Amino acid sequence: MTLDAAPIWTRLQAELRHRVPESTYDVWLAPLRPGPTEGDRLVVFAPPEVRGWVAQRFAGVLEEAARTVLGANAQIELRDEGEAPTAHAPHHASHAPASRAPARTQSPATSAPQDDPRAALFSDDVSPLNPKFTFEQFVIGDANRFAHAAALAVAENPGNAYNPLFVVGPPGVGKTHLLHSIGNYVRAYGGGLSVRYTTVERFTNEFLEALKTRDVDAFKHRYRRNDVLLIDDVQFLESKVKTEEEFFHTFNALHETGSQLVLTSDRPPRDIEKLDERLRQRFGSGLVVDIREPDPATRLTVLRKRAHHDGIAVDDAVLQLIAERVTGNIRALEAALIRVVAYASLTGRTIDPALADDVLTQLYGRATARAAAGPPTVERIQELVAEAFDITREELLSASRAARVAWPRQVAMYLTREHTHETLPAIGRQFGGRDHSTVLHACKRAADRIGTDPDAYDAVASITARLTEHAV
Repeated sequence: MTLDAAPIWTRLQAELRHRVPESTYDVWLAPLRPGPTEGDRLVVFAPPEVRGWVAQRFAGVLEEAARTVLGANAQIELRDEGEAPTAHAPHHASHAPASRAPARTQSPATSAPQDDPRAALFSDDVSPLNPKFTFEQFVIGDANRFAHAAALAVAENPGNAYNPLFVVGPPGVGKTHLLHSIGNYVRAYGGGLSVRYTTVERFTNEFLEALKTRDVDAFKHRYRRNDVLLIDDVQFLESKVKTEEEFFHTFNALHETGSQLVLTSDRPPRDIEKLDERLRQRFGSGLVVDIREPDPATRLTVLRKRAHHDGIAVDDAVLQLIAERVTGNIRALEAALIRVVAYASLTGRTIDPALADDVLTQLYGRATARAAAGPPTVERIQELVAEAFDITREELLSASRAARVAWPRQVAMYLTREHTHETLPAIGRQFGGRDHSTVLHACKRAADRIGTDPDAYDAVASITARLTEHAV
């Protein structure tokens, strides 16, 4: 019997997001599309440029997520996107970009067998762009209008508009979307200009592998012969001395030849304190633009687009309720919609404001109480978490790594990130002087455990309810 794949796919996406880092999901798993579902077998279509890598590295993750959603006998069949009924290519309705010098001649990429992980990692063809991330799909509001305009200007005239373009913003507000939009636009209208997208994590891993295999020249060739280089999360270059040095020379080589560089970070260059001063100066030498958390109108538009894109019939009153209650980043907004849809699918209830209110109350506490309480403070979160786990606030902020302290600390950092506007470095300073990467790791560990452990979920829900209970 063939089942409706839409609700199953929504739940599977939520499972995948819990199992892999956000940047990994956005690059490798977000481009996947659902096919027909027959019993325990789900067909998944993948773009040809990522299919081999997904099959090699993420087959196990896909199977585990499918078993969680469909049952112990679930199977995933990965197929090429060309076999799907329709295929979508990056597209932009705007005019073609302004004229520019032709792209430099590229050496043909050496083909490599897809079952060789190292060959896939170093193939010149492995620079996937998410076809869903285009300028048309980017929702423009007051919080991101300037960043969007700058990104479009760069895409239309690479190397001649703003170089480098440095996009700053907290996680989940659309920085990666803009990077992929630039890449998709240039590939569609750039007259053959070469584009490479990567994250700092991937750049670092490739560089270390090149050092290990004494293949640094090939690594340099791969990154220094691009017309447009898009780099995500450059804050993670901090304290990586060898990688910083290589990135510095890569930046200079590209900039001197007029290639376009676009970089993203959760902080402006001046605030990436443990980064080489030479890199901070170069990052800030072009145009630095910021993206803030979305305003109410933008949040509602995001939800409408997501529902339309996923083919979900949702009353506007439900979307308005979610937009009012979830005031954080776009990723949290879409996650809330997915949870409401998944809950309706699992319980057989209709997606209406009452159901949405039930789900959102479990996540964020009661709406009226939250409004009366005002913005939660870091101190209040620390006090409630310490009390809930029967430890002292001093223990929570200490250097102890004991399990009875480490888990509450992760919960406290997670709740601080969810319910305050504090930046990652600011949160770290208020938790015993920890750095932002420690905070990010703690938040991910907490989110993963909440998503898989019912006791952890209940504990965090209870603290959240008290946090938003009433004004003191």
